[in-house]
Formats: sequence, structure tokens, C-alpha cells
Amino acid sequence: MAEKLKELKVDFLEYLEIEKNRSQLTIRNYDHYLSVFLDWGKVIDPSDINADLLRGFRLYLNRYEDKKGKKLKKVTQDYYIIAIRGFLKYMAKRDIKTLSSDKVELGKAKDRDVEFLELDEVKRLIAAASGSDLKDLRDRAMLELLFSTGLRVSELVGLNIDNVNLKSGEFSVRGKGDKIRLVFLSDSAKKAVSEYLGKRKDVSPALFVSFLKNTKEYSRITARSVQRLVKKYAVMAGIVKKITPHTLRHSFATDLLMNGADIRSVQAMLGHSSITTTQIYTHVTNKHLKEIHSRFHSDKK
Repeated sequence: MAEKLKELKVDFLEYLEIEKNRSQLTIRNYDHYLSVFLDWGKVIDPSDINADLLRGFRLYLNRYEDKKGKKLKKVTQDYYIIAIRGFLKYMAKRDIKTLSSDKVELGKAKDRDVEFLELDEVKRLIAAASGSDLKDLRDRAMLELLFSTGLRVSELVGLNIDNVNLKSGEFSVRGKGDKIRLVFLSDSAKKAVSEYLGKRKDVSPALFVSFLKNTKEYSRITARSVQRLVKKYAVMAGIVKKITPHTLRHSFATDLLMNGADIRSVQAMLGHSSITTTQIYTHVTNKHLKEIHSRFHSDKK
């Protein structure tokens, strides 16, 4: 990658940080995607980027396999193209001659499969964490909170005790892109969190903690630990679906829509910047409604 391109890439990443207020994770990802593209294409000058080069890179991404023979998912391939398109748009704003971003199109995405739990399955999952010791109370509070609020697991593990207002049953959370949104606690979530905190005797500011063996010290729980716990309780509840913390976020959204919530409200509660992202749930709920219609509606001919 030529020095000029390196400087332009750095300028673009700084533009994303300052002007667009993108998260550090997004900036790191864009840096990676662009570096792979520019190094692969041996790009020396912005004018070297043309339709043929981009077409070749898309073929490379589509045919790429790692050492274990694993291919890149379509959504991952799209992330590369989105980063390139953003970089091209940025260079055009600076009147730098290169391929027009308008000529870069994403491949047609297939409908995403959304795995979610029926309400009965959610109840069974939460009931599986039915013990009365501190760990059980913590786990139940986490499950209740995930389903009540639709939090991402990264948002859940980042919560501090003073973030959550149990009295009002609502609190603000900082999500993707540093966007702040309001989330709401159900009565059962408030009760579960209150019981858990009532048994906490430590001084850690973290809402959810891990208990270190053979010590009285607590550390903030990790996203990986939450994933393992959700999987554990799914097995205990006899749920055969592949369950992750994000499944509870999907379940939160589908439950709202199936009970009559409008999609714009669900978008706000999930913290989606685009309504298109939220619309994946309408495929699920529309299919569910069709099944209900077929099951219960009499054809009087």
C-alpha cells in the first residue's frame, strides 16, 4: 500500500471518529477491511481503484477459505464492501479521482433466519435458574433483564449498579455507535434484580459479577460467561434450539410485535439506527400470524 493511500486511509478513519462519531470497534473493523483490500489489490493510487479491481476482490472474498476450510459469510463480505464504499465516498468529497461509490452495490441479501423463543420457552428458561444462592439469583436477574429490555450482551455486562433505576423501572443504556436509548424493566425483572442486589455484600460497581474461586473478590462478568450460562439453562429447560443471549433480544422484539407494538417503537427500543434492520422481525411475525390463521380460521365454503 503506497504512502499516499495510507495517509488517506488514516484521514478517513479519523473522519469516521470525529465527524461521524463511529465507535472504536467500527473504526478498527474499517481499518482491517480497507487494509486487506488495498494490500490485496496492490493499490498505489486512488485512481487504481476501478470496477474490475473491485469485481476481482469480491470474487476473492467469495472464494476465500481459512486454514480450516471455513468460508466468509455473505454478511462479512458485505462489511468489506461497505467499508470500501465509504472510503470511496470520502475521497469523492475531497475531489480525489477514484471509482464512484455509486457504482458499488451490495449483493442481494437473503432473508435472515431469526431464532427466537416462544413465551413458554422463555418462562422455562428463566425458571431453570430457580435457586436461592447468590449465583442463582444473579443468573435469574440476567435472564429476566435480557428478555425485559432487549439488551445486547455487551450492554448487559457493561452495566453498573447505579445505572439501573429499580424504582422507576427504566434506565438509559449506551449502545452501538455510542447511541443512548431508554429501556424498561418488567415487574418480574425488577423483582429479580432487587432480590439479587439484596444479597450482594461486595463493593463492586458492576451490576453483574463473577465470583472468583477461593476468594471473596468479585469481577465484572464477561459476555462469554453470559453466553455459557444461557446455554446451560437452555439445556436444563429442555430447549433444543441453539440459544444465545442474542436469542433473548430476538425474543423480546418478536414478543412486542406479536402483541401489537408498531415497528418504529420496536426500532427505538432495540436501538437500531435503520428501520431495515428491525424489519427482519416482520418476516418472523408475519409467518407466525399466517400459521395462527391457518390453525384457527375456519374456511366456510
